[in-house]
Amino acid sequence: MNPQAKLVFTISLLLGTTITISSNHWVMAWTGLEINTLAILPLISKSHHPRAIEAATKYFLVQAAASALVLFSSMTNAWHTGQWDITQLTHPVSCLILTSAIAMKLGLVPFHFWFPEVLQGSPLTTGLLLSTIMKLPPMALLFMTSPSLNPTLLTTMAILSTALGGWMGLNQTQTRKILAFSSISHLGWMAIIVIYNPKLTLLNFYLYALMTSTVFLTLNSIKALKLSTLMTTWTKAPALNTMLLLTLLSLAGLPPLTGFLPKWLIIQELTKQDMAPAATIISLLSLLGLFFYLRLAYCATITLPPHTTNHMKLWYTNKPTSILVAILTTMSIILLPISPMILTII
Repeated sequence: MNPQAKLVFTISLLLGTTITISSNHWVMAWTGLEINTLAILPLISKSHHPRAIEAATKYFLVQAAASALVLFSSMTNAWHTGQWDITQLTHPVSCLILTSAIAMKLGLVPFHFWFPEVLQGSPLTTGLLLSTIMKLPPMALLFMTSPSLNPTLLTTMAILSTALGGWMGLNQTQTRKILAFSSISHLGWMAIIVIYNPKLTLLNFYLYALMTSTVFLTLNSIKALKLSTLMTTWTKAPALNTMLLLTLLSLAGLPPLTGFLPKWLIIQELTKQDMAPAATIISLLSLLGLFFYLRLAYCATITLPPHTTNHMKLWYTNKPTSILVAILTTMSIILLPISPMILTII
């Protein structure tokens, strides 16, 4: 792709995200979402492969439907209350429609079907954008409208997302699809707490974005798209693969690592809100996710030659790892001890 075109699309992405996050009026928020959708489409379909074109078409149709629902929800609210302010969403029907629209934008169950397909058809760098930056504007809308939304509906969607994200990720062999189901599972954790403590949702989102960026950039530097190629990468960059193991375990939420922090705080908050059964269910369902992260980690680091893959062994390359990957990996692993400081910031 032409560098100038890439620059235009990247700036448009940042612009669309900024407009949505900083807007008070529904029409401005909708405009930002539309700019975002139009900017990411060429980045999804840039390889001109039929799979990429299909992914871009699916993405466009789903996002257009979700944007139309956002507009419809805000117009219904304005019709009944005379308010276009995002935080003044009070009409029950509008709240219901908006919940559906945001669930479509984010890929929450039952509107999750498009996300693994789109991610599978996109390059790894575009997949990174879809999993992190593109989820920020809908998250901001969810954060701003959280006091008006229906707790039962959101809790049900959250538990179903965690269950489905874990369950459907078990059988996958493509790394992008595994990361897509991991994203759906993490969104469940964010959605369950958004009404009770929205700041925790944002903290969870930031840490999820940090860890997912690390995994995507690592996979991009070792060019691993399938589990079978991931098995041969130990010889290519041993240190990077070891760090990938730790980052995946952090993404699964194992205790001494960064990923444990949001899960711990969410379970604590749910228990305070007398939602111990929901906390128990969502914790048990995250074990499904742990299984496929362990599978990825096993393929990346523990499957040493001789093993039964038909792929050619990769040469060890002394190419220096990007400083960005090094910083992100470090943050994905060791932020738990400074959690009191993080909590004073948010």
